[in-house]
Amino acid sequence: MSKAASTRVALANSTALLPSLAPLLHEWLPRQRWFAGKGQPVTAFSLVSATEILPVDPESAGSSADNGPGLLHLLVRVHQPSMPASPDDCYQMLLGVRATLPPWLAPALIGHVKGGPLAGLAVYEGLHDPRLAELLLERLRTPGTLGPLRFDRGAAPIPAGLTPRVLDTEQSNSSLVYGNAYILKIFRRVFPGINPDLELPRALSREGCGRVPEPVAWFEATASEPLTLGVLQPFLRGAEDGWQLALRALATGHDFTREARALGHATAEVHTALATALPTPVLRRSQTEHLAAGMMERLEAAAHAVPALVPYVPGLRTAFDAVAALGHRGRSWAAQRVHGDLHLGQTLRAADGFWSLIDFEGEPARPLLERRRPQPPVRDIAGMLRSFDYAARSHRPWNAEWAAHCRTAYCDGYAEAAGADPRSEPELLRAHETDKAVYEVVYEARHRPDWLPVPMAAIQRLAAAVD
Repeated sequence: MSKAASTRVALANSTALLPSLAPLLHEWLPRQRWFAGKGQPVTAFSLVSATEILPVDPESAGSSADNGPGLLHLLVRVHQPSMPASPDDCYQMLLGVRATLPPWLAPALIGHVKGGPLAGLAVYEGLHDPRLAELLLERLRTPGTLGPLRFDRGAAPIPAGLTPRVLDTEQSNSSLVYGNAYILKIFRRVFPGINPDLELPRALSREGCGRVPEPVAWFEATASEPLTLGVLQPFLRGAEDGWQLALRALATGHDFTREARALGHATAEVHTALATALPTPVLRRSQTEHLAAGMMERLEAAAHAVPALVPYVPGLRTAFDAVAALGHRGRSWAAQRVHGDLHLGQTLRAADGFWSLIDFEGEPARPLLERRRPQPPVRDIAGMLRSFDYAARSHRPWNAEWAAHCRTAYCDGYAEAAGADPRSEPELLRAHETDKAVYEVVYEARHRPDWLPVPMAAIQRLAAAVD
């Protein structure tokens, strides 16, 4: 066995590796935008897997003659007993290791290891190192396994030598762009089972739906159930984010209904393709009552977390009661796989006006099993309707008419393409829009208190709605 290979085995199996990194992770991890347990104490870490994608040789790395980086892939379970919903989240980390860090990598520094197999070495966020980012792409170009990691790709070849850069816009994940040709999304908080952001775009590709970029390559951890770790897709160069387009239209006083109608059409095409590709169960009495009960539970939890909601609870719960009552009387609804977190920021418009939908991961805060569960399509509709309202209320003065026109145009476009109008199910649509607004209230209260008036305005409207 070569020296590098023996080092790889020693590091991967070293019981001292994680304890030596733990002091650094305690300081660094809670500061990351993608860490879900902010504000709650981390009591311990446990190692799920350790893999050297690029071997770390402590002897050569510690010498001034060879300061080449190593790349260490970790899956670490983070223990936070004060978070009963998810006390043991699993996170993916790609750590660069060098003897000394060049000045241009200083912002990526996590810290210097004091003991264990990496004693004396600098550990840093590896995605910011172009040499390590290029290595990730090379692994995806040549499928195979490396310890518990499996790299795979589709039939299309991936060119080599593409320059990587980190995108700083995402919060729950991290992304690398390669040569403006591909984008690699790295899932930070990982769950057992295939991630919808890989599963659904692949299903849509098989149906010939061009509204979603097709996965080019992906990698996962092999276990009793695979853990999706990253997905490489075409980078839609020159496409503009729907949220920014909407804000620009508001700022310049331009109409956005044409874009909203086209976006409704695109959403319907995606829903139609998903309904063809994957099972479409029917929500009958018990499932409908369960759906309404879940919404009610989230409302009660939200009111406990955000007291400003309390006065509106009686009015809001009528939306959920109406759905439960219809189910009790025998009303059923079709369900299917949906986007799960659809809003203007999850859409891109090309220069020719063609709309694409991206980021099919769903709401990262919800369990993966729930995100993969078939839902009524109006869940996505409700998310987009709330997004138009968000855009309008982020503008001063608030342009209620702009939001109303966009909401109408979006539903019109959807109805034209789908052959079914989401407004024909008013109880279900109101319930999902209410559920979304309740989620927004909790999110804003925790992360952006200045934005709390935006969903609270919707809460007031929805609580006063007449069935």
